[in-house]
Amino acid sequence: MATQATSSSPSSTSSSSSSCPRWKYDVCLSFCGVDTRMNFIDHLYTALKQKSIITFRDDERLERGKYISPELLKAIEESKYTIIVLSTNYASSRWCLIELAKIVECMKKTRLTVLPVFYHVDPSDVRNRRGTLVEAFAKHEKDTKVNTKDVQAWKAASRDVGHIARWHVHDR
Repeated sequence: MATQATSSSPSSTSSSSSSCPRWKYDVCLSFCGVDTRMNFIDHLYTALKQKSIITFRDDERLERGKYISPELLKAIEESKYTIIVLSTNYASSRWCLIELAKIVECMKKTRLTVLPVFYHVDPSDVRNRRGTLVEAFAKHEKDTKVNTKDVQAWKAASRDVGHIARWHVHDR
């Protein structure tokens, strides 16, 4: 995996306090590789590493169509922050949507801080499921391998993330 394996803890006034959670990663990156891996994500990952920010990103050798790795879901749980780079094809990927649902679940349960970046997509399209999201969700709803309950959870997660303060990258 393309990660740094060292451990980290959030900054606090007392490092000896047992009530402070320990994080394995400072940041977990969630993104659609087709849209962003070789450009935006590579630059972001490099910048985070240069600042000694322990960052998880999935392995680029993961095979398309395979089930999402339990390690990836665990990395979300073990991260203090998640940067979600929502791009044109993000919602077309079941993996990305499974990640998104897990991120929103952790945001609500463990106070994971979510930092969305809207990369060439309009935040209101994500919030209101318009544009490419309409097509993507319609495709998932027709897919017999996808549970209807999962699609509903993915839609709710996209709406929730669409309401978070964010960065919007729209220039080409």
